[in-house]
Amino acid sequence: MSVFVAIGMAYLDMQVRSKFEGKRWALPAKVYARPLELYPGQPLAMNDLKAELDSLGYRFVRSASAPGLAEWATSRARVYTRGFTFPDGFEPSRQLLLDFRGDSLSRILDEEGRTLPLARLEPLLVGGIYPNSNEDRDLIRLQDAPPYLTEALIGIEDRSYYDHHGISFKGIARAMWVNFQAGRFVQGGSTLTQQLIKNFYLTADRTLLRKLTEIPMAVLLELHYSKDEILEAYLNEVYLGQSGARAVHGFGLASQYYFGRPLQELQLHQVALLAGLVKGPSFYDPRRNPERAKERRDLVLTILAERNVISAQQLAQALAEGLDVVKEKNLHKGAYPAYLDLVKRQLRQDYRDEDLSSEGLRVFTSMDPVVQGRAEAALVDTMAVLAKRYGKRVDGLEGSMVVTDPQTGDALALIGGRDTRFQGFNRALDAVRPIGSLVKPAVYLAALEQGYTLASTLEDNALRVKLPNGDLWEPNNFDKKPHGLVPLHRALALSYNLATAKLGMDIGVERVVDMLHRLGVERDLKAYPSLLLGGQGMSPFEVAGMYQTIAANGFQTPLRAIRMVTDAQGQELSRYPFQVRQTVPVELVHLIQYAMQEVAREGTARSVYQQLPANLNVAGKTGTSNDQRDSWFAGFTGNRLAVVWLGRDDNSQLPLTGSSGALRVWTDFMRREQPQPYLARMPDGIEYVWIDEATGWRSDQRCEGSRQLPFLYGTAPQQSVSCGFNDPVGESLEWFRNWFR
Repeated sequence: MSVFVAIGMAYLDMQVRSKFEGKRWALPAKVYARPLELYPGQPLAMNDLKAELDSLGYRFVRSASAPGLAEWATSRARVYTRGFTFPDGFEPSRQLLLDFRGDSLSRILDEEGRTLPLARLEPLLVGGIYPNSNEDRDLIRLQDAPPYLTEALIGIEDRSYYDHHGISFKGIARAMWVNFQAGRFVQGGSTLTQQLIKNFYLTADRTLLRKLTEIPMAVLLELHYSKDEILEAYLNEVYLGQSGARAVHGFGLASQYYFGRPLQELQLHQVALLAGLVKGPSFYDPRRNPERAKERRDLVLTILAERNVISAQQLAQALAEGLDVVKEKNLHKGAYPAYLDLVKRQLRQDYRDEDLSSEGLRVFTSMDPVVQGRAEAALVDTMAVLAKRYGKRVDGLEGSMVVTDPQTGDALALIGGRDTRFQGFNRALDAVRPIGSLVKPAVYLAALEQGYTLASTLEDNALRVKLPNGDLWEPNNFDKKPHGLVPLHRALALSYNLATAKLGMDIGVERVVDMLHRLGVERDLKAYPSLLLGGQGMSPFEVAGMYQTIAANGFQTPLRAIRMVTDAQGQELSRYPFQVRQTVPVELVHLIQYAMQEVAREGTARSVYQQLPANLNVAGKTGTSNDQRDSWFAGFTGNRLAVVWLGRDDNSQLPLTGSSGALRVWTDFMRREQPQPYLARMPDGIEYVWIDEATGWRSDQRCEGSRQLPFLYGTAPQQSVSCGFNDPVGESLEWFRNWFR
């Protein structure tokens, strides 16, 4: 018998040591948003800074005397940053005095009054990549625990912790008596060490075998390791709540989950609440059962006072505090499932799933929480307005949105559906829908490359194309009317289908397919005539990549969600640099950018200027698929590109066009964002010539109906018309003057 006992003890001893000394936990990868960089002259409204600090869990106080605190005045703010280890170095915690002038940051001073050229706030943690167990935790060291945490935990859970050797016979006897009186198993009498053994090595099953195993393992753990080592492991292992499918383990993560700030910044009453949750995170859940949670918290505080850990005054002050628990919907971690989905897909090109969910990698992304928030607000609010206007006709309406920086290709925001926090079908990446007229800039670019000019005259008349299978393709305009001869730039601005289809057939559909690929579309495209009017499908993310190349003057830039990945210690593992490749001549893109601005100024998207300032140069294109099943708009300014899709998952008809649906979301977003105007640099090889709109010939700038159009050198018409010079230049040229730097 003794031999079997010895073998059993040796086995348990091996189990205890191997796991405790090895890699204790699978650490999920942490995904961070971009850090907010601060510099004098930066366009930054105080309200935007306040929103950023609020999302990071800063407290606004009268005196910012510690990390995580901020003071607020009319035109200045004092922020005590937390510090952060970035991949390129450590950003120390420090006090920053920030002066604002209007909506820009005018000066940054450190705590000694020295001017700083640049400072950074820590990046917002927006999500993680979890193991199959869905356990999540933020590891802490014992010395980093806030005051009173260990005292509160020991006081409420195991008062003789520093006196016993893993088990408490007194506690076991008390539990046995309680169980005897109840007639069932209601109390375990476990020490903290036993609780750690149960959670870390065993299961939560209340069986005699588990209990008999737990006791010797607790003794063995205490035999090999110090009390502080065991306590530190406990602080990181204990289960403290459930966030959807994600299990909240450890006090570090629980602090973020319940209070939205680091554990080190918690106050006494908050620490007491967390300690009280150990007994039953669900039973004492402060969000669902606040009165029960407060009663438990107050018990912890009272015990601390009884043990002379806190004074009577501290007790009274803490008891007077509310629970201070933040609403779960205000938490940012896990709030952006669609963007996180994009990050995961890009990461899986280079990393295994088990590495992502267990090695504690740190992933630094391009996501901008402020931009994301504005995009979400624009989508949700506009869809509410549409619901009010169209009633049941828009029931089941869904939407998605992609926002990028056209100068870098950074993906700043991504929305996968109307419920922006829903972790389901990601329409921004996976809803492949006909793009309608969003394809037209590619058709016209291909035509310009084949010798057409913006002044070329197109026929917008009935068209019948016999397909290889004998069917007839007979496109039509949205208004069901032909428009005769129209200048090429007007055909794009007013989105004439017949003129576009005729143009595409003349140059060859294959050339349009080639242009789409050069603009960044990677999917296989069939050279069917219907492609000329957007009959083939793309996701909003693919459309954003296509328009990114146009916004970037013909430089194809893969959209980038990830900037860098480091290991848990901050060592760089991979970098995702800005990539660029010229695939379309800049001169041709300059021409199409002109025409796409005309779309916004005079064409199908002219309603944008009912909300946006007239000096904001916008280029874009509306899109409506056959039978109005999809509503699109893609467009860009100087520093923002956004693609919006609205439609139903069952592909049923909508009462919306691109103009009356998606464009309204896009415009609302840009109104909130206040982006920079698009300012063009005229490339070499371009000349501007005054053209008569009616004939497409050269004209005098003083003639009625004349406008200035860009041409490749040598392609402007040679013929000219004359007039009496009686009329001034048209109103439409006002926007054109603001286009150049």
